[in-house]
Amino acid sequence: MTDQLTHFNEQNRARMVDVSEKDVTKRVAVAESQISMKPETLARIREGRIEKGDVLAVAQVAGVMAAKKTWEIIPMCHPLPLTGIDIQFAFEDETTLAITGTVKTTGKTGVEMEALTAVSVAALTVYDMCKAMDKEMIIGPTSLQSKTGGKSGDFHRGEK
Repeated sequence: MTDQLTHFNEQNRARMVDVSEKDVTKRVAVAESQISMKPETLARIREGRIEKGDVLAVAQVAGVMAAKKTWEIIPMCHPLPLTGIDIQFAFEDETTLAITGTVKTTGKTGVEMEALTAVSVAALTVYDMCKAMDKEMIIGPTSLQSKTGGKSGDFHRGEK
């Protein structure tokens, strides 16, 4: 892996990296986020008793949509033909909802940003739908857990 930043041109100005010479490979990225809240807020999400509707269903769709639109909101991301997006939720304890996003493609560049965007927007959607009853919710940490495929090789958080 190189320490050289590739998103700058010879004038030291931002540019989108040219991936035209890269090989097409299967690429998968997994990101995680979480949102912490009052126990009664999480209980109401679990029971489907939030006024705005089914929080997890809406957050799941928002996460999928966000992954598909990542290239439109992150300036140097390439538009990618995503082949799979999965958003999953887990009730970690009485105050924490974990969100995992898996994004797949077969292409010349990875889908790390799409996975990170997906879980971030899913968490923001949970916040939006529950803020009337709990303004003290905290989002994060958000992190890339793994990525496979591509020239830089595989990454799995916690492995050296």
